[in-house]
Amino acid sequence: MDTTALRRAYDRLLDAAATPGLGDADDGGWNADQILAHLLSVDASIAAVALSVVAGSRPTFDNRVSLDTWNLDRIITEHAGRADLSDHVRSQATVLCDIADRLDEKAASVPVPSLLLSNGVLVLDQPIPLARLVDGLAEDHVPVHTRQLLDLRAAVPGHA
Repeated sequence: MDTTALRRAYDRLLDAAATPGLGDADDGGWNADQILAHLLSVDASIAAVALSVVAGSRPTFDNRVSLDTWNLDRIITEHAGRADLSDHVRSQATVLCDIADRLDEKAASVPVPSLLLSNGVLVLDQPIPLARLVDGLAEDHVPVHTRQLLDLRAAVPGHA
């Protein structure tokens, strides 16, 4: 697989996360730390799925644990602030991309039963190829969270 787009998406996200003074979401949504914790959880889960496929297992992907506020809070408290969270996101994204870069076409095409929720709405409940799961991060998931981070900039007085 080619993870060039995913690596670029993470670079943009981490640039956004480094913006000083990110506020809280106007709509009561996640703050920057929660977004980063969510990404850590998702990336670790997808990396585990990819490694399981290579090992010959037939894993499933379910993003509900990465949406659970208790789990996000646990991840946040395990880090020494936003910079530490961002560093971990960077290293976790690198691990995920390194794994995906090494997937051959056969492994990348393995169907992975997937359950995806977003804002309490079912987005997907069917098998998708492992490559689509990884590519979906670059095409949608990471850019959406980058936009969320940039929107937190507007929540800080004096930023527009």
